[in-house]
Amino acid sequence: MSKVLDYGQPSLRGSLRIPGDKSVSHRSIMFGAIAEGTTTVEGFLQSDDCLATIDCFSKLGVEIAVEGEKVRIESNGIEAWKEPNEILYTGNSGTTTRLMLGILAGSHVSSVLIGDESIQKRPMKRVTAPLKQMGAKLIGRENSQFTPIAVEGTNLKSIQYKMPVASAQVKSAILFAALHAQGETVVEETETSRDHTEKMLHHFGADIQVDNKTIRLQGGQKLTGTHVVIPGDISSAAFFLAAGAIVPNSKITLTNVGLNPTRTGIIEVLQAMGATFSIKNLENASHEEMGTIEIETSLLKGTEIGGDLIPRLIDEIPIIALLATQAEGKTVIKNAEELKVKETNRIDAVVNELNKLGANVIATDDGMIIEGPTFLNGAEIKTYGDHRIGMMGAIASLIASGSITLDDPACISVSYPNFFEQLDSVVVSK
Repeated sequence: MSKVLDYGQPSLRGSLRIPGDKSVSHRSIMFGAIAEGTTTVEGFLQSDDCLATIDCFSKLGVEIAVEGEKVRIESNGIEAWKEPNEILYTGNSGTTTRLMLGILAGSHVSSVLIGDESIQKRPMKRVTAPLKQMGAKLIGRENSQFTPIAVEGTNLKSIQYKMPVASAQVKSAILFAALHAQGETVVEETETSRDHTEKMLHHFGADIQVDNKTIRLQGGQKLTGTHVVIPGDISSAAFFLAAGAIVPNSKITLTNVGLNPTRTGIIEVLQAMGATFSIKNLENASHEEMGTIEIETSLLKGTEIGGDLIPRLIDEIPIIALLATQAEGKTVIKNAEELKVKETNRIDAVVNELNKLGANVIATDDGMIIEGPTFLNGAEIKTYGDHRIGMMGAIASLIASGSITLDDPACISVSYPNFFEQLDSVVVSK
């Protein structure tokens, strides 16, 4: 069911506690299921994607109890898993699908993974190819390029793998497989991608060596259950950071924001564009940095975004593009080819939908060029079933003249179930 948004040119005031990081929430369940003993999780994100991960491990016989943002996992380790008598359904979650392939490859169980219509179109060979080098037994459509994929758990061997793309999902799938492979696996990155898996390996007691862009992990290690505190998701916070910067007469505070250095590209973009914000109350929880960000209406200028910054903000590019429509001058986003294989082709989706609103955005082979500032009008936004396109459209409605209609607002629950509730809480109508 579509949703009509018309805030009537409001301002934003107040404080929001950003919900748990999606990437860290996934991994907390995965590591808790692999580890021996009890794992307790605090700040878990109850989104559709993360609940899909829980569902997969429940079908493998792992005891998982969810109570709001708290999760308790009881596991006797991967050797105690039971072969599932149902297909493992990963929903819309690329993280669940790709990382589960690495986890299941070195297990003793046989299983089948399938996702929704979007997942069935997303490329899996970037994960299945290195896993097959490790000896994984995988069968799927087009030589395991697409789901459904059957996994027959087997004994794996270590590899030395140079990453062809900067992808935390590929890297993590290999590291999960490496835990149950013979020998030492070495992963070499060309550009540093988010490192939540490496940090959580440390947190669960693994001996992992990280030297610049080279990661070494010895197989056969046992992990021990522990307590995990999950910071707020900076990819979710990015939508309110943008809103605070572009909505007139606004000032908002975002607490519990994860500030892992491999994820803070959005902060550097805000700095480059001249946004007025501050970061305070820095702390560390479960090897992850977090803090509070205050942001207010800002005079923004265009900038260039590319190179090694892209892996650190790849999920934030839709909202950065909206931000750029209100900045003075030209913003160039390049080296972002990875956007083409997200939940949708995000380059085309962002360009198409922002131009509907009256923006001046041109697609390029690896990104887009945005001229600003532009006056935005109302329109009907197609989300393509992509949560980040949906949230981009919702934030655009705060500055558009006229209403914006989202064709599928429900897709936002993939990563941010209480998004509209939090948005409404900081809107101050004229």
